[in-house]
Amino acid sequence: MRITLLTGWLAGIAIAVMLGGCGVSRLAEADMMMSRGEYYDASRAYRKVYNSLAKKEQRALRGEVAFKMGECSFRINRMANASQAFRNAIRYGYSDSTASLYLGRALQAEGEYTKAIEAYNDYLATSPRDAKMAENGIAGCRHALSTRSVASRYVVKNPKLFNSNRSDFAPFLDPVRDILYITTTNERVNGDARSEITGMKNSDLWMSRRNEQGDWMRPEPLEGDVNSEHDEGIAALLPDGMTMYLTVAKRDMNRDTAVGIYTSRRSDAQWSRPVRLEIDDDSVASYGHPSPSPDGKWLYFTSDRRGGYGGKDIWRMRIDRDGARPENLGPLINTAGDEMFPTVRDDSLLYFASNGHPGYGGLDIYCARLLPSGAWNVVNMGKPVNSAGDDFAITFGEGESGFFSSNRGDRRGYDHIYSFVLPDLRISIGGHVTDRDEEPIGGAVVRIVGDDGTNRKAVARNDGSFSLPLQRGVRYVMLATAPGYLNAKQEFISDDAEEDAEYAVDFMLASLTRPNVIDNIFYDFDKATLRPESRQALDSLAQVLHDNPNVTIELAAHTDRKGSEEYNVALSQRRAQSVIDYLIASGIDKERLKPVGYGESQPKRVTRRLHRLYPQFAEGDVLDEEYIGRLDEANQEIADQINRRTEFQVLSIDYKMY
Repeated sequence: MRITLLTGWLAGIAIAVMLGGCGVSRLAEADMMMSRGEYYDASRAYRKVYNSLAKKEQRALRGEVAFKMGECSFRINRMANASQAFRNAIRYGYSDSTASLYLGRALQAEGEYTKAIEAYNDYLATSPRDAKMAENGIAGCRHALSTRSVASRYVVKNPKLFNSNRSDFAPFLDPVRDILYITTTNERVNGDARSEITGMKNSDLWMSRRNEQGDWMRPEPLEGDVNSEHDEGIAALLPDGMTMYLTVAKRDMNRDTAVGIYTSRRSDAQWSRPVRLEIDDDSVASYGHPSPSPDGKWLYFTSDRRGGYGGKDIWRMRIDRDGARPENLGPLINTAGDEMFPTVRDDSLLYFASNGHPGYGGLDIYCARLLPSGAWNVVNMGKPVNSAGDDFAITFGEGESGFFSSNRGDRRGYDHIYSFVLPDLRISIGGHVTDRDEEPIGGAVVRIVGDDGTNRKAVARNDGSFSLPLQRGVRYVMLATAPGYLNAKQEFISDDAEEDAEYAVDFMLASLTRPNVIDNIFYDFDKATLRPESRQALDSLAQVLHDNPNVTIELAAHTDRKGSEEYNVALSQRRAQSVIDYLIASGIDKERLKPVGYGESQPKRVTRRLHRLYPQFAEGDVLDEEYIGRLDEANQEIADQINRRTEFQVLSIDYKMY
């Protein structure tokens, strides 16, 4: 609820009749202060009036004054004082139900979400005028309660270099010139007068530059004639860096504070005295928080001018057209609450602060994306960018980094500058490239192509290892190649989870010059029938042949030493043919496949891999009948098992190439 000069004056008369004496003058003075927006001074004056009222005889009056005292504290972000004052107003029977609404908002800004919901529900039970504000407040509180342990990946810090022991806020980063502009009320600003609104000195514009090492230096006053005894700040620049738009609030004891948008021009390193930007003939409205679009064509700003949706709204107007009138950004951006501090990143991405959309409390920062339909998709930036306090005035540097303002954790309600950065996700895929004996293939090339246009390659190290960066939610095709080996291909989809991840994939390449054992091919005992558990290995072999369409192979089956030579040759030939039949059914041209049954005639030579698996067999040993006969019974069975194998060997690499 906005206390206007008229309502404040009428309330003052009603109470004055009952107070009389010096109480009348104190209350009238407090009402006039409040009507002029001098909330700090008004809250102190109301406190004196409140303490002078008898608790029993003047309960209604104490409730009225307590409410006004609470509203003043609320407006200068002293939420603990505000919530206590609103509680007193309700306790003394203040008749306006907005006391419960304001109590809910103050409690929400303190992070007292459960108590805030109770206050909002009390307000909704009174047939309120502004149910939407309370409903949004409840939604925000419930969201905050349900996401207490949930936070985005943004890293937020308090860079103490930029902050004084007063309020420092509304940063604007000029990344081209490496200058950070801030609004400050520190003790070194111009003038000695204290603001009747905040109790602090009037704000000035200061700036910070980087030194030769790239480090930010301590802020200093803006050079030129921008700063005065009035409030100046909340500035932004046109892309050329030569024109500044800023907010100026000029005080006059005989009239309301005049808040408007001004311009200043840079000449060398000096900024000129600000000149008011004439927007239209609405002399009652306030204008501030200017933000030019990156193309310099539009000026976005905050105003309570006529035609809005309640409170303060975000508007825009053409800079490059004389006589252009402001246009409201509409109900998807603006609410019955306050929408302020716009920041325009491009023609479809707007950031702003609001206490009207569901949030964590006070002002939250929202990201609004303009959809092709013309509608806005508004998303709360979440913790830790947002908090129970006021979070506002975000500015971006390189990528997802920059600064914003917040009064989080400061019971005085003072604002401070915070930095933020969204660290790059460390997502990668890695593994090893080996031959089928699991020996590393150093120098192998792994290529990765994504449906987002990614096209990268990595060369395997001497140990066969490789690593490649990935992006989230992308479908990839990976291909491993090496001289003397068949290509191997795999497909992979990275998920959408917002977290670091390292995926693993290995490539096992088949040799062009040596037989390649196919593990996990199983047949029924003493038969050529393939068992179901062989399907995965057979499908893998079929994929190798699909990935290498110009290759022909010999498919060889081997048996152990048991049985006659003639029988084993026949059995192995039938088994080789069973594999060939499976591959043909999988779409492989039969002309590329030659089945051979070797029976027991080619006992296996122990490779380095087999030696690692079975150290009782020395590398290079041949598992022939004589060798096996010298082994104990258990190792004889192992050796026979090794000899019972299915292999393939490349015969040619130019099938149907010409």
